[in-house]
Amino acid sequence: MPSLRDKMSSWNVGARLTGIALLLLLLLMLITTFVVSNEPEPFTVRAEQRGEGTIVGTASVNTAITVGDTLLEKTGGYLSNDIMPPFVFLDDMPNWEFGALVALRDFSAALRNHYARSQSQSVEDADLARAEPQFNFQNDSWGLPASESEYRDGLAYLRSYRSRLLDDNEADAQFFARADNLTAWLQVVEKRLGSLSQRLSASVGQERYD
Repeated sequence: MPSLRDKMSSWNVGARLTGIALLLLLLLMLITTFVVSNEPEPFTVRAEQRGEGTIVGTASVNTAITVGDTLLEKTGGYLSNDIMPPFVFLDDMPNWEFGALVALRDFSAALRNHYARSQSQSVEDADLARAEPQFNFQNDSWGLPASESEYRDGLAYLRSYRSRLLDDNEADAQFFARADNLTAWLQVVEKRLGSLSQRLSASVGQERYD
């Protein structure tokens, strides 16, 4: 039978190996956290036109699609609905993702309700009517359906709208670059920025002087 000393030696070796494994796992988690927490590189709107000429609206739609693709396909993928460590402990990148998602939601709503309609009583574009609800799906669902799958469906509808915008049939899809449409969208953006400004101000302590 093994002596007590042999058993203690075996336990010490096992404890050291377990400790080394835990340290390596912790190091891997730290490296992964650092890698996936880096914000994606910015892109230029002009580059997103990809040689599609001067068709009105293509730069705007391409930019929205690129924002969505970046949200889902960046390093680490979409993190807001992850439930496994270390991703569940992150907050910077999920906050960045939510900001990008809100911008995509606002613009898809503007496309559906303003830019793609000649007037308030006109028929809405079918692809845009399907795209907007997809982007408004909850941002932290990891089950069935997952948030990513809903957003990918929304991007597919945007791509379908873009394809029709680029074809020769002017009645197929429209983008009306009018001042009132731009104003309607900018008013939403203004309110978003105003809300963020108030939240930032509230997070900073105030100094009072007698």
